Amino acid sequence: MYEEPYKVLALKYRPSQFSELVGQDTLVKTLRNSFLSNRVGHAFLLHGDRGVGKTSTARLIAKALNCTEKKDGDVEPCNSCSNCKSIQLGRHVDVIEMDGASKTGVNDIREIIETVVYRAASAKFKIYIIDEVHMLSNSAFNALLKTLEEPPEHVKFIFATTEIKKIPLTILSRVNRFDLKRLDSNVLTSHLLTILKREGLSAEKEALRTITREAGGSVRDALSILDQVLVNCETKIEVQMVNELLGKISRSETLYLLELIIEGKTKEVLKKLREYIAGNTSPALLLQELLECLHFISVSSLMDNELIGDDYSLEEKKLAEKLSSATDMVVLTSLWQILFKGIDELRVATEPITSLEMLLLRACHMSIMPPPDVLIKSVLNNGSHKIMDVYNLERKSSLKTPEKGGIIQQSESKIENSETQKSEDSLENSAVKEILDIFPGATVKK
Repeated sequence: MYEEPYKVLALKYRPSQFSELVGQDTLVKTLRNSFLSNRVGHAFLLHGDRGVGKTSTARLIAKALNCTEKKDGDVEPCNSCSNCKSIQLGRHVDVIEMDGASKTGVNDIREIIETVVYRAASAKFKIYIIDEVHMLSNSAFNALLKTLEEPPEHVKFIFATTEIKKIPLTILSRVNRFDLKRLDSNVLTSHLLTILKREGLSAEKEALRTITREAGGSVRDALSILDQVLVNCETKIEVQMVNELLGKISRSETLYLLELIIEGKTKEVLKKLREYIAGNTSPALLLQELLECLHFISVSSLMDNELIGDDYSLEEKKLAEKLSSATDMVVLTSLWQILFKGIDELRVATEPITSLEMLLLRACHMSIMPPPDVLIKSVLNNGSHKIMDVYNLERKSSLKTPEKGGIIQQSESKIENSETQKSEDSLENSAVKEILDIFPGATVKK
């Protein structure tokens, strides 16, 4: 018996109607109004990050233009006629899909220019969909200009790109531009939950939140991760399984590690770090998790639930509030600078694990340093006599007065005292500046 091959979730649940485009309400509303008012342009440019629905939207527009069973006053394609079915599969003879990354030259565009004069074979419109259009060469773009500005009535162009800045202004001025946004984590989590229900499965809420955070607003990325997770589960997706698959640690564990860093417990920090690394967590990923949780703690200090959001559990919020109330904001921002600079250090390090250990040691020692105002006052109050002991300045100078044009010799003792005082002031100011650089945002009360 023939068994139908498995279809990944990203293809199985690809939108077949405008109403199924998740998180793109403005785009859907505009397209609906365009079709209802019969004001559909001849060229579209769909811009957005990976996996937000650019190709799916292009095919929906093609189906809505060529659907033969669509009722009057209706925008949605029927998905049952031969045109809709073949376009959904990318096989329609009059809907030509091109990859701009592989066909970048002027000769490829010349083929389009030479064929646009011919009418569609079995549909109302001949539609050209060019994905990653920013990869076309300048000569290819220039060759397309005239045809794009005044195409035949039976031709439509739909471009898709992730790099809008690489599109020439001459092209942008000839198309209707639509920006597809990355999905909000709550919207994407709800979408994943809907798909799991249709698959007869369930999941822990925190597990789905972890997937959406990893996907970064991309529907395709989220569904690809979900596909991998489903291979390792039976009926319910658990957060522990997701973390193991992605090589991540839970937020509670990350917050606990940050608590150890803030308290300056270097031994415990290194032990925990090596434990997480042994559990298949990469140094770069762990550093990114620390930065995200550090931002979470800093925002929690503002005590505003709207700013904190709903991406965190009640336990995580309580722990973050505890850390934020016990830690000065200057320490948090200084930790952020140290960890953020560590991203570049890990990128060039031959031993990322060793580099991360040294980075966290630095963070631990910074956390338990005296407050910046104490350090600065110590320099200002106690630094003068030490400076005089260390530096023995012997300088001679002569000043020329503009009035007489002569040379006036000053006593060595007076010059030495003056120069010494300037050196002391300069060194004190330098020390104060270095301290303020370590603690961004710090102030000294006089």
